[in-house]
Amino acid sequence: MNSTLSRKPLETSVSRSPGIRLWAVILWLMVWQLGSQALGQEILLVSPISVLIRLFSLIRTSSFWGSIGFSLARISSGFLLAALSGTLFAALAVRFVWFGQLLTPLILAIKATPVASFIILALIWIPSRNLSVFISFLMVLPVMYTNVLNGIQSTSKDLLEMARVFSLPAGRTIRYIYVSQVLPFFRSACTIGLGLCWKSGIAAEVIGIPDGSIGEKLYNAKIFLNTPDLFAWTLVIVVVSFCFEKLFLKILDTCVEYLERM
Repeated sequence: MNSTLSRKPLETSVSRSPGIRLWAVILWLMVWQLGSQALGQEILLVSPISVLIRLFSLIRTSSFWGSIGFSLARISSGFLLAALSGTLFAALAVRFVWFGQLLTPLILAIKATPVASFIILALIWIPSRNLSVFISFLMVLPVMYTNVLNGIQSTSKDLLEMARVFSLPAGRTIRYIYVSQVLPFFRSACTIGLGLCWKSGIAAEVIGIPDGSIGEKLYNAKIFLNTPDLFAWTLVIVVVSFCFEKLFLKILDTCVEYLERM
């Protein structure tokens, strides 16, 4: 029962992803290199070779790894808090109609308000060192809440009726029916939210400029017109965000497989 319900939607969602191909990466690097050569001004568009040289230089410094650890810890914390809160709020909204009605204006306001506005407002109450936690949480929360809510509401009524007929305990109903039906929605929300939390979290750091963060490095690169640093740190953000997404989704899939074998 559980393998039939949970594995197929998950595999279907994964198989639709085109993935990254080496030839596509090489092609875009060539376009980047040709564009840099055509402009002839590295302050406007630095070449990929210069970026890699600068990146290798940064890797050898302790502040480089410290900045990655600083931002990774806070942005990932904001994402995890949003994932847990969004799932809990969605479950409560289905269980209590008034709770869903209470949250709807808040969720809509968060979706409509620009990230910069939240960052500036949050700086009044939150120290800059923790700003990225709050902003990441705030930007991911509507995505998690909406997707999980849709997943719960789209759960097969026939399966729920069958569970009631056979007096299936609440724990088994949640595990074998709700979890399997909601999981594709939750995984999709995680995929979107993981990229969103890094964009919003780094934006918060650039505006708040906390010491020792990636955002501070980007801000300094902009102030001093250090284009190689700007591109190098941007590349770091892309790589760290990509690795964090793959690692989190791998852990999620592993947990699902473990639950299926139980």
